[in-house]
Amino acid sequence: MLNKVLIACVLSCLFCLSLTAQDKETENTELSNEVIIDSLLVAGETIDPLTPSKAAFYSAVLPGLGQAYNKKYWKVPIVWAAIGTGIYFYTTNNKNYNRYRDAYKSRLAGFKNDEFYFDAQGNQLVEPRVTTDGLERAQKFFRRNKELSILVTVGLYALNIIDANVDAHLMQYNVDENLTLVPHYHINELDGKGNAGLTLNFNF
Repeated sequence: MLNKVLIACVLSCLFCLSLTAQDKETENTELSNEVIIDSLLVAGETIDPLTPSKAAFYSAVLPGLGQAYNKKYWKVPIVWAAIGTGIYFYTTNNKNYNRYRDAYKSRLAGFKNDEFYFDAQGNQLVEPRVTTDGLERAQKFFRRNKELSILVTVGLYALNIIDANVDAHLMQYNVDENLTLVPHYHINELDGKGNAGLTLNFNF
């Protein structure tokens, strides 16, 4: 008799669990047809996990292309201007480095016909406008600037890729006006010093 009661209880539990599972499946089916809005989804839109990777890839191939892919067209000329400025300074410093290096090599070889032995009108001078030591110092100066220009340009190129990737991520987040982060600055009345901070507000 006890076994029959135990079997009946187990069957009843399984039957209840089966009904509960069916109810949950029905609820999931109904929810799948609705638009779910959370911290990641925007109403009427879906998440494409490849979008940030695509934006980063496009910016790596051609700086500014990832920003255009994100429809942030105003960033494209900024990216081009930043990287173009870095390339310009590298080119200028490299040109001047080569000038002083060639003159320095000519001096070491015993020649006195480099550009610094002539004035602006092309007349040859007895003493050069730049000494040999000056040529050596100029080489070091322009070589350092050239290397710095390379580092800055590479950094701007990497920043362009990171910006496109992060921007694509942020575009898929729902920005809610109920959540605000506001910087503030006020004067402390007790000691007359300024206090700066951030205020985070979340409205239900």
